Amino acid sequence: MKRELRSGCPIAASLDLLGDRWTLVILRDMLIGGSSRFSDFAVDESIATNILADRLHWLVEGGLIEKSSDPEDGRRVIYRPLAPAIALVPVLAELIAWGSRFTPVPANPAFEPFANDATRAAAVADTMTALSRSVA
Repeated sequence: MKRELRSGCPIAASLDLLGDRWTLVILRDMLIGGSSRFSDFAVDESIATNILADRLHWLVEGGLIEKSSDPEDGRRVIYRPLAPAIALVPVLAELIAWGSRFTPVPANPAFEPFANDATRAAAVADTMTALSRSVA
């Protein structure tokens, strides 16, 4: 079941899919952090498992990620980004840069290439290239 869009505005439509408290954090973990298993998402933020399951479900339904059996353990599942999620890497990079500049978050070496104006474009390109290789 697809979510209904509240209007024909592309910003509103994007927020209908991405605009809650957790979705971009989950995508951050997948796209920037390389997370793929349920237990790996939003660990630092302590997301409730029912909310995580709901957001992963909506990301699958929205065509941003796919869910498949874990090749190492068929009883588990893994989540992988699809092209629409990978296209959000530049958006995440800009949010990292903005948050690093305008909020009191501590420096994080994992985000530094995205936070730094001089290295952001290369970090985005490298990340998108690496992620695109995993999309069939």
